[in-house]
Amino acid sequence: MTAPPHPLVSRAGRLASEVLAPHAERVDQEGVPASSIAAVKRSGLLGVSAPVAYGGSAAPAAVVRETAEILAGACCSTWFVQAQHHTPVLTLALAEGGLPVRERLLGPLARGELLSGVAYAQLRAYPRVPVRVSRERGGWRFDGTVPWYTGWGLNDVMMLAGVTDDGEALFAFTEAREQPGLRPSPPMRLAALTASRTVSLELGGLWLPDDAVALRTPYETWAATDRPKNTNASPAVFGVTAAALDLLDTGPPAKETARVLRARLGEVRRRAYELADHPVPSERIEERLAAKTLAYDVMRAATTAAVVAGGGRAMDLGSPAQRLAREGMFLLVQGQTATVRTAHLGALGAAGPAGVTG
Repeated sequence: MTAPPHPLVSRAGRLASEVLAPHAERVDQEGVPASSIAAVKRSGLLGVSAPVAYGGSAAPAAVVRETAEILAGACCSTWFVQAQHHTPVLTLALAEGGLPVRERLLGPLARGELLSGVAYAQLRAYPRVPVRVSRERGGWRFDGTVPWYTGWGLNDVMMLAGVTDDGEALFAFTEAREQPGLRPSPPMRLAALTASRTVSLELGGLWLPDDAVALRTPYETWAATDRPKNTNASPAVFGVTAAALDLLDTGPPAKETARVLRARLGEVRRRAYELADHPVPSERIEERLAAKTLAYDVMRAATTAAVVAGGGRAMDLGSPAQRLAREGMFLLVQGQTATVRTAHLGALGAAGPAGVTG
């Protein structure tokens, strides 16, 4: 007998089947609506990793991954908006007890009363400093450009980061709205996930008080923790792959293709998650990258198969096959670092005529 699914997995399944999947094509074209975000907030999934003492679930990593797979497979745009929320929650959860911003925000974020975005990927450009932070008037001044900010108009707060004159990474929270010193660009038109309401942010003297700061640490200390994260395969890749394979279960020969690819998916997923659960994140990097690129291979094969099986109908913007193919393209570069890019390009260069790595 198999154990019943974790309650959060069941909630994710209901959210996906009742709210996200039925409207995914419309959302893809029109944007993630506030009603979808309200449903995510009610689901309890925004607190999946948050401490129980603050209203979260502190769920095991396997549950966190499975809920992400379900949401991404149902509507990748909605998954991506809510995915931004979990890094701010974990940052606050790990922050020093009694820190004002922790006590002010962790509970509302864990309970889904507030949704947070993130503006910190620019830190990975170091030693180039797209966002500089300097001391001013007993607080901190932010100047520069955040190239990507997802969820504008949907998020309540954001976690913003920059580098200080002393070479520290500094993370602070502010309201996710236009304000003095913070101006958003028009929404970006993207080949995939335009629906996620992604903008760039121009910072010209945005001032935040000391009690908005969640983390201040030497850049290299932060980077040493951040660098290994994106060497692991994203659960969203497995979710989109599984959704594409579901489109193939319609009869031969598509059904046989689905059977073969589903077996590959299961093996790559098992291996990737074994590596993700390894207790030392900075170890076995080459194996993690190999599993990540294999996950991309299976996703590319599955989404391509869905388009091929759909024929001309797959080119219609109302077809889930083309949406999943474009979402898969987005996931190839989501969270990409130089290390990941190099490994992926190397694997593609070593692939055989059919695009299968030997």
